[in-house]
Amino acid sequence: MTDGLQQLGEHVTGQNPGLVAKSEMIHGELILWTKPDSLLALLRFLRDDPRCRFRTLIDICGVDYPERVQRFEVVYNLLSIHNNQRMRVKLPADEATAVPSASGVYAAAGWFEREAWDLFGIYFSDHADLRRILTDYGFEGHPMRKDFPLTGYVELRYDEEQKRVVYDKVKLTQDFRSFDFLSPWEGMMTLPGDEKVEKKG
Repeated sequence: MTDGLQQLGEHVTGQNPGLVAKSEMIHGELILWTKPDSLLALLRFLRDDPRCRFRTLIDICGVDYPERVQRFEVVYNLLSIHNNQRMRVKLPADEATAVPSASGVYAAAGWFEREAWDLFGIYFSDHADLRRILTDYGFEGHPMRKDFPLTGYVELRYDEEQKRVVYDKVKLTQDFRSFDFLSPWEGMMTLPGDEKVEKKG
């Protein structure tokens, strides 16, 4: 299976030398890197090429690396039912540069792009209806960014006097989220539960 995906990556790269910036295999999965101006042409090729036939867009998601100049990775998870294969297309993005909407290639892309805009603030150009989809219309910020505070910027409550829902600014001192991407078990000599086995022995 891995060999087949690697050969597929070589096929796509060979057919589209200007569209694929890098092809790599990570944990047995094929990942093709591209740029925003090459994205739509690459997705069309992957959908229509007889060797690829990635006709199902499973998801579009964002990943946030705030320390990078291009802080976001936009990830397209594709499925070829005919070939029983999956692959990813990735591209770097920042807050200022728009990523072209893939809704003209995959109809499902519209909703996924709205989610990426809502949660990460990744802007998609030529999107027919780019607005929030999971948070409230008056919501401030993008909650999946790593610099978004855990408590948010406002809190929601029902006001008895006004007989309506109101928003209040959060007045807590907040630390931003910081992740080291390490396993929580790394560095431990014994895993939880091992002490029971040691006592019996």
